Amino acid sequence: MIANIIKEGRIVPGEVTIQLLKQAILEYPDSENSTFLIDGFPREMKQALDFERLVSPCTYVLFFDCPLNVLEARLLERGKTSGRSDDNIESIKKRFVTFQQQSLPVIEYFSALGKVEKLDSSKSIDQVFEDAQALHEKYFSK
Repeated sequence: MIANIIKEGRIVPGEVTIQLLKQAILEYPDSENSTFLIDGFPREMKQALDFERLVSPCTYVLFFDCPLNVLEARLLERGKTSGRSDDNIESIKKRFVTFQQQSLPVIEYFSALGKVEKLDSSKSIDQVFEDAQALHEKYFSK
């Protein structure tokens, strides 16, 4: 089920994703005193609200902003070796539409709460990593 949904560029149902994330977090040793970086989630408002209600409030959202033409080129290049069924032009275009319609409102919601940190991810991998690491340290340095 999940593989087909991903291949079609659609969003996996929130209840499935939230349950899997909650289970993984709870199984982590000392999870109550740990921080978690969750990649690609939430992808729609209901997921965001349900996750905060059922699992944990969000500290901040790391938004990797990148022009669509750069994303498309990178995903097509990745598709040559990734083996992922959704790294093809048809799925990529569907994913862009899904992002605009369903995921961008999540970014806007958390931005209104002052919880979004936006990174220019059109930079090199090393620079984006450095920028992300600096933001993580801003929130979680001890």
